[in-house]
Amino acid sequence: MVAVVRTVAYLGLEARQVEVQCQVASGLPRFSIVGLADKAVSESRERVQAALSAMGLALPPKRITINLSPADLPKDGSHYDLPIALALLAAMGVTDAEQLGDWIAVGELSLDGRIAPSPGVLIAALHASTVEAGLICPADQGSEAKWASGVPVLAPRDLASLLGHLKGSQVLPDPVRGDVEPAPPTTDLKQVKGQETAKRAMEIAAAGGHNLLMMGPPGSGKSLLASCLSGILPELTPTEALEVSMVQSVAGTLSSGRVSRTRPFRAPHHSASMAALTGGGLKVRPGEVSLAHLGVLFLDELPEFQRAVLDSLRQPLETGHVDVARANAHVSFPARVQLIAAMNPCRCGHASEPGHVCARGARCASEYQARLSGPLLDRIDLHVEVAAVSAMDLTLPPPTEGSEEVARRVAWARAKAVDRGVRSNAELEGENLETFAAPDDDGRALMMQAAQKLRLSARGYTRMLRVARTVADLSGAQQVGRLHIAEALSYRQMIGRT
Repeated sequence: MVAVVRTVAYLGLEARQVEVQCQVASGLPRFSIVGLADKAVSESRERVQAALSAMGLALPPKRITINLSPADLPKDGSHYDLPIALALLAAMGVTDAEQLGDWIAVGELSLDGRIAPSPGVLIAALHASTVEAGLICPADQGSEAKWASGVPVLAPRDLASLLGHLKGSQVLPDPVRGDVEPAPPTTDLKQVKGQETAKRAMEIAAAGGHNLLMMGPPGSGKSLLASCLSGILPELTPTEALEVSMVQSVAGTLSSGRVSRTRPFRAPHHSASMAALTGGGLKVRPGEVSLAHLGVLFLDELPEFQRAVLDSLRQPLETGHVDVARANAHVSFPARVQLIAAMNPCRCGHASEPGHVCARGARCASEYQARLSGPLLDRIDLHVEVAAVSAMDLTLPPPTEGSEEVARRVAWARAKAVDRGVRSNAELEGENLETFAAPDDDGRALMMQAAQKLRLSARGYTRMLRVARTVADLSGAQQVGRLHIAEALSYRQMIGRT
């Protein structure tokens, strides 16, 4: 007899169905797992054997073979423990094999029979909904699985209670969908003294989903401005929140099934590797650019990142997804992020500051800024200089307008973009761009002159038009005009002119 229990293998945010087939046959006692299993899956036999022993069950003195089908699909992770145990129990006649055919099982087993959490439960639940099956998952992740509407969920704490439910001797409680996390406190723009140009650029970036680079001396408020961005961005829609939660689920960071409507804000250290930033590793996992999906990726001290690491962001910033290619897998993760970056103008940090003379002269700034490649800078829509703040500025009273007022204008501009069929103006392209961002005659004349003088690439030209559309939205204008084009051009390509 061959008992079959369904589970899944994760490839990015995709779940592939896997059959766990168990055969108990005559022969010398042996417990083997086949089907391109990695080390964690191969070690399942020890955890399964210990969990059954904790329940008072012993393995039969026969040849036990576990096959993970399809055999050519790589299997990794500890979530195969539970389906392997259930298939083995069905083959031993402890539970009904046909009853298990209606379920997909995921979960790691402890040596005492408890079912421990494993990454990707939300992905498995969404897959179960597509194949009209129920999901068996750890109790701690039942609230996460319930976010997949209409999927029956069993969330036992241990293997014994699951068997009791399947036999009808006890009833497992139905898990409750996880809560929506309240928005965490954020820095208010009222805490930023001066820096009106930078605050204006921050508002434009938030309203249109544009990438922003701030350059200024140490202590000028670049990091403070970036920390204010979360407070002026609109909440995630329910669909967007589910997208973000799927990434968090496969990364194992979705805590207690609590879904957040706040846009992600990720700020990796400049020592981050390419795999940490874009994803990868021995077991392919999403990187920071995917964990910031539909949110903000803040890179402080931008030139201090390795150049190859920064250039690996060029494709995700353009396409909105990142492809991780390995010898045994090709995985794609979503990466629709808003890049906010900050940097000093030079190694010493004070180039172009009045009264400061650098011992290395102009080379200090030019060599430092040359660490950033032209193609990467071309993908950044807004470049703004953040001047040093004087002690006199710090004594001034806080500004009357804070994050609340700016957030209302940002939400209004984002709503205009949704009416055009996109989430933000940064996604306008093709016919939509020509229809909604076409300037008037005066604006077109200025745009053509500037494109030739600044030698804008086709990408830079398109991104400048998107920024101009956002500026026009914030001013309440129906059509892009000369003033909107002029302001958008003022934020182009600051690097290299220092």
